[in-house]
Amino acid sequence: MPKSPANTARSKRAGSQLTPDAIIDASLRIAARGSEDAFTVRRLGEELGADPTAIYRHFRDKDELLLSVADRTLGEVLDSIPEGLDWKGRIRALADGSLAVALKYPVVGSAMASRTTRRPNEFRVVELILGAVMEAGLEGAEAALHYRMVADSLLAYVGQQAAYFLFDAEVRAADESAWTREYRLVDPRALPNITRLSAELAEVTDEQIFEATVGALISAIEKRAQTLRGV
Repeated sequence: MPKSPANTARSKRAGSQLTPDAIIDASLRIAARGSEDAFTVRRLGEELGADPTAIYRHFRDKDELLLSVADRTLGEVLDSIPEGLDWKGRIRALADGSLAVALKYPVVGSAMASRTTRRPNEFRVVELILGAVMEAGLEGAEAALHYRMVADSLLAYVGQQAAYFLFDAEVRAADESAWTREYRLVDPRALPNITRLSAELAEVTDEQIFEATVGALISAIEKRAQTLRGV
């Protein structure tokens, strides 16, 4: 059914009043509802009550919108980090905030695990991590390497968790039950190590894995700094 003149006028007015921030806000609202179509112009048009093509007045394409939305989420992560923390505390707070925001907007977190926004908040995150590893005692190439170790490790873990969160609850439940079902039924002669640790494997939590991962990153930085100082 064709639009009435009144509806067309409203759509045009809404489109003309759009701003990049309003479009990003709409994308995040959709993403927070667990939808995977937060970056389609059709879905955004519905959310904004505007002609979908109006999105392209502000963003060249869907990828530019994705990068801008992702950079906004990095701002949320940075805002969650308290002032006055030492370098270890800043890395831990960055890790915690990154995971929380990725699970809040899983479609964004999963998409950005292998991307770079090249925008202000990403630069601020890089500056934070570099400052932390330099405060720990690393400089030059060592600081650059360990920054990448921290950043890439967090992106990988957080992105994986966000991608997993997008699966239906039934799929996640089936995967998680494998530790108490299929893994306990393996042939002990062929797979003796799994058999020996089947109970312990089933008890490991995501929280424990995340804490151990972040702790290992901090320990690696600390150990390398000590080695370079000859401690």
